[in-house]
Amino acid sequence: MSKPVNQKAWFLVLPVVLCVAFSAVLPLMTVVNYSVQDIISPTQRVFVGAEWFRSVLRDEALHGALYRQLVFSGCVLAIQIPLGIGLALTMPAQGWKASAALVLLAMPLLIPWNVVGTIWQIFARPDIGLLGFGVNRLGIPYNYTGENFDAWITVLVMDVWHWTPLVVLLCYAGLRAIPDAYYQAARIDGASRFAIFRYIQLPKLRGVLMIAVLLRFMDSFMTYTEPFVLTGGGPGNATTFLSEYLTQKAVGQFDLGPAAAFSLIYFLIILLFSFVLYNWMQRVGTGGAADGGPHG
Repeated sequence: MSKPVNQKAWFLVLPVVLCVAFSAVLPLMTVVNYSVQDIISPTQRVFVGAEWFRSVLRDEALHGALYRQLVFSGCVLAIQIPLGIGLALTMPAQGWKASAALVLLAMPLLIPWNVVGTIWQIFARPDIGLLGFGVNRLGIPYNYTGENFDAWITVLVMDVWHWTPLVVLLCYAGLRAIPDAYYQAARIDGASRFAIFRYIQLPKLRGVLMIAVLLRFMDSFMTYTEPFVLTGGGPGNATTFLSEYLTQKAVGQFDLGPAAAFSLIYFLIILLFSFVLYNWMQRVGTGGAADGGPHG
């Protein structure tokens, strides 16, 4: 006769389930409810089915915002991941220098997002900002409030400055977790520094790199506060990304139905791209692990 299983441990999980239901599931169901109705007044609403979804998908402003968002997130990953790995490799491994480097590196991460936008708003001003004034003094015309390209580059550089330290810290932790025996074996084999990086460090960093890529992609794909404070989405629509497009729909125009429909589409886009990135990195990591060991 089998021993009865004590199921009382599930009560320990109940608070977590209730918190998740309150903070995620219930708001999501509210959004789903709004996405299929036309909210005429607090007491009047009409069921419209998938009409808001069709309307949002035909919106050319959405297509432009999606294109800008994809380009921005692609540039963020292409710059911050290699830069984070490179900086982590150059940081001291131990001692007071390592502690000082970690503290200085983490400082941008401690600054609130709205303050980051305000700092760069002043820093990049062409009249009094150190960056804007210095670039113009070099003979390069720069004005992020009037030129689309300047505004876009400023937002990108601001994001690189703010979030590359996160990638560096993750990579640094991954590098410190590699046992010294691997490096000793590589030195005995006479492996070059590139071979050590290619066959030891990079494969061992696969887990933290996967976390870094997914975190940075999802965060950059939902960026709102810093670009909004810096440029307000302008000039024109140059820095109007998906999150600001959604805010304009929901708050600016108070179109709750289309905004709710786009929120669900936005959510599915992030899930889809995160799933693709995760599986791609899994395949790349599996292929890299199948390669041979370090060579000179």
